[in-house]
Amino acid sequence: MQWRNTTQQYGWVSIVLHWLMALSIIGLFALGAWMVNLDYYDTWYHRAPWIHRSLGMLVLILLIFRLYWRWWNLQPILLGKAWEKSLVLWAHRGHYIWMAIVLVSGYLISTAYGRGIDVFGWFEFPALLPAAKGRESVAGVVHMYTAWGFMGYVALHAMAAMKHHIMDRDDSLKRILGYPSNKK
Repeated sequence: MQWRNTTQQYGWVSIVLHWLMALSIIGLFALGAWMVNLDYYDTWYHRAPWIHRSLGMLVLILLIFRLYWRWWNLQPILLGKAWEKSLVLWAHRGHYIWMAIVLVSGYLISTAYGRGIDVFGWFEFPALLPAAKGRESVAGVVHMYTAWGFMGYVALHAMAAMKHHIMDRDDSLKRILGYPSNKK
């Protein structure tokens, strides 16, 4: 398999980025939903948010790289009817917008007091804005609602992939799983 995309197939870099980010985002959502209910005396009360923030910043870096890769790399031709192609194009753009809002709002929560984010002790993601009272509350509301909304969006994305695979019998799902396209 090639590392770059072709007009018929995703390359391994795009495939790995897609699945790594998908699993990470679902994992971040599950961790976030779990950790907000932790009691102060729970042993995970401080550790879970630290892991959540660290993973979130790594996913933000991956998102930036993914956007760069998508911009400078060939994209496979969209499959389906004309209206489906348009919908898919806007759905993909929507994914990037949702991801950016969730990740940036999480960053704004964590840096509201003007301190950077320690990423697993490897490096610090700097606070780019000065401390601002109340920013963590506003960003927290945005983060929570967009995270839940994005999970709904992800579910629709998965259902659309299954529709293409089962009902339309096209190669949409096969291409992002790394299987060769039936069409040349």
